[in-house]
Amino acid sequence: MLKRKECVAMLLAGGQGTRLGVLTQKVAKPAVPFGGKYRIIDFTLSNTINSGIDTIGVLTQYQPFELNQYIGNGQPWDLDRINGGAFVLPPYQKAKSGEWYKGTANAIYQNIDFVDKYDPEYVLILSGDHIYKMDYSKMLDFHKRTESSCTIAVIDVPLEEASRFGIMNTNSDGKIYEFEEKPKVPKSTKASMGIYIFSWAKLKHYLILDEEDKNSHNDFGKNIIPSMLKAKECLYAYDFSGYWKDVGTISSLWEANIDLLDTQSEINLNNKDWKIYARNAAEPPHYIGTNATLHNSIISEGADIEGEITNSVIFTGVIVESGATVKDSIVMPDAHISAGAIIDHAIVGWGAKIGKNSVIGEPQDASDGGEWSIAVVGPDGVYDDGLIVKAGEMVGGK
Repeated sequence: MLKRKECVAMLLAGGQGTRLGVLTQKVAKPAVPFGGKYRIIDFTLSNTINSGIDTIGVLTQYQPFELNQYIGNGQPWDLDRINGGAFVLPPYQKAKSGEWYKGTANAIYQNIDFVDKYDPEYVLILSGDHIYKMDYSKMLDFHKRTESSCTIAVIDVPLEEASRFGIMNTNSDGKIYEFEEKPKVPKSTKASMGIYIFSWAKLKHYLILDEEDKNSHNDFGKNIIPSMLKAKECLYAYDFSGYWKDVGTISSLWEANIDLLDTQSEINLNNKDWKIYARNAAEPPHYIGTNATLHNSIISEGADIEGEITNSVIFTGVIVESGATVKDSIVMPDAHISAGAIIDHAIVGWGAKIGKNSVIGEPQDASDGGEWSIAVVGPDGVYDDGLIVKAGEMVGGK
């Protein structure tokens, strides 16, 4: 008999992440390396356990093998529990039918039995592809105080960027009266973070209704939230202030990594009161050669540095040979940068071997309209000497 849980978290981690190009051809976006020693999904998993929520279903779909293997039994995040813990929930064949997750709402619908086993009063819906630190217990307390059927986390964005998001229009007390998906003329700047807390009985009711609607997109933003508003349900916006970034593009992924190098940034990985946990292979300490030069960079364990590194994030097991230069760049696990190569405003995928005297990326002073032109070299490739990849170009992949 499973012990009842007050709140169960459901983490949507099945996204393909097509805008990340070669980086997500063989892995799901939440499994992409981040910050020198993490994966993107580590932030949501760590937020969950740090918030006191110890039961989480991880819904996978696209290229699930590496993500499933990475999560394993949940031990790195203290989610290897006898009662509760982390559970990987891919689509599966049932007695009468089986199908892929058709949308975010359908993914939860297909796992109603899993949630029901814990008989929770509340369900927390999360995304596995955002970088942020958040105490969900405070949001849950807000949900209880307002007696809301659904609480949606929102973050204030610049008015000129509001058209890129789902926007919540609220009364002065935070009660939502209208939801607009990427409005051309936004009425507010309260952007949905894709984080929801539902009273489970209410959500279950609307999931079943949504599944019966053959014209539905089976999506929280497009269907569930509008349906609840139309039915005059009580929905509230929960204001979040702090660092939050959707790393769904090459530019935003690069920028979020570089943000870690700014001592004034709100995303602080050194905060011992809110650790970000990860599954890490045992590696020796990093080695810095006698001729190496380092400036404002993250160098992870197992790295062997002989060249010049400036304002960059260097992951586990990376080799940078003497005479190579890495500036304003992200070099992912086990990549090899050969002598004479210049890496500038670029992302080098895991396991890639960059040949001698290659030039990857170009110097940039500022982003163009909010987007950086980052050169990308795909993972696991062996690239010839003298390779040139211009700003914004992408090579590798199959």
